[in-house]
Amino acid sequence: MTTVYPVILCGGSGTRLWPLSRKSYPKQFVPLLGENSLLQDCALRMRGPEAAPYAKPVVLTNEAFRFVVPEQLTEIGIDPGPVLIEPEGRNTAPAVLAAALFLNEIDPDAVMLVAPSDHVVPDSSAFHDAVSEGLRAIAERGDLLTFGITPDRPETGYGYLKLSQTPETCAVPLDRFVEKPDLETAESMLADGSYLWNSGIFLFAVRDIITAFEQHAPALMSPVKNAVENAKSDLGFLRLDAEAWSEVEDISIDYAVMEKANNLSVVPYAAGWSDVGSWSAVQELTHPDSDSVATSGEVTAIDCQNVLVRSESPAQEVVALGLQDVIAVAMPDAVLVASMDKAQDVKKAVTALKAKGAKQAESLPVDHRPWGWFESLVIGDRFQVKRIHVHPGAALSLQSHHHRSEHWIVVEGTAKVTIDEEERLVSENQSVYIPLGAVHRMENPGKVPMVLIEVQTGTYLGEDDIIRYEDIYSRS
Repeated sequence: MTTVYPVILCGGSGTRLWPLSRKSYPKQFVPLLGENSLLQDCALRMRGPEAAPYAKPVVLTNEAFRFVVPEQLTEIGIDPGPVLIEPEGRNTAPAVLAAALFLNEIDPDAVMLVAPSDHVVPDSSAFHDAVSEGLRAIAERGDLLTFGITPDRPETGYGYLKLSQTPETCAVPLDRFVEKPDLETAESMLADGSYLWNSGIFLFAVRDIITAFEQHAPALMSPVKNAVENAKSDLGFLRLDAEAWSEVEDISIDYAVMEKANNLSVVPYAAGWSDVGSWSAVQELTHPDSDSVATSGEVTAIDCQNVLVRSESPAQEVVALGLQDVIAVAMPDAVLVASMDKAQDVKKAVTALKAKGAKQAESLPVDHRPWGWFESLVIGDRFQVKRIHVHPGAALSLQSHHHRSEHWIVVEGTAKVTIDEEERLVSENQSVYIPLGAVHRMENPGKVPMVLIEVQTGTYLGEDDIIRYEDIYSRS
């Protein structure tokens, strides 16, 4: 029986959901609509139905997220499969080809189910039924499959798929791809009935998609193949060769292959889907009340209509009074207030913030690391106070600083602390001082998270004032 290999594309750094989604920690890792992140929901959905031949997921991501991906998958009980690290983003075509070439060496008869990590598909059972229909089309005709979403409105933010006949529940031959339309064109396509939204989710046999790249995008074959063949294993990750990858064209799979291939079919899907591409989409997915008021977190909304109001901190109460057609998203370090009809323009705010040098443009106040995370609580001219969370069994690097000393106070769990030649255990409500220049490390030897408060003092407090001597995560 043919094995389906889920391939999850997880390298995006979306700006349209700022301030919650930022380059340092984009929307696929955020619990946007529930307890799970979008990546976690995607991975659970891509496991397939029970007893079906689905393999562990293959994930393509970048250097910044290489530890976040397996951590989030492990949290929901999914054993991470291969994680391929792209040296730099090159769009979807090279990523899909790299996954295909990688899987071809493992299982030449494999089928790839490719999906972005940041979409919402609420009905997993209906999704599996659509995949099963696609698998039948692959077995019968050897088609390259994509999934088209039945439109429920004249949407101008999506590309469309023009079908060769009125869509049914089975796979239908594709006539052509259609770029994002203006409103008048979108309205006519909705009335026509033979147009579907382009979901960016694909299903095809490994050998068929490799053949398609050879025929329609031959220039990609050599550099991507070299990047895979010369990849280096690193702590369970597979790092694609950077030199070969630098020669790869930045191009989407639609432009590189799909718009040129003549064996494309579309499986219609009408059970709910969103690419969560704007805050207005989040409003729709947050189950607004009869006044179209959608709230999340510590929010009180009074006499409002058609609003989305979110508080992303349990210590931050947001009150909306008499608002109409407004988006308000409050983070500890940034607040977005926007007109609902400007939901697609949030990325302009990010561009403006980057131009003025505001760190909020790309970085969250919580900084995620392979061992856990930290956040800055107070920053002064010559001091900084942080909260540091270390996962069970994790350890920071053995390091020293030129410009600062540190004082650690353990508030949860137990820390194993190294200072020069001395090691000691520091329990809750105990503290330890790290002199300037001392070689030191903190570890969590326990089975529960360890949390400490760090007070830094010195002339320079930047994260680049770190000299690493040893690091279990192979950071330079």
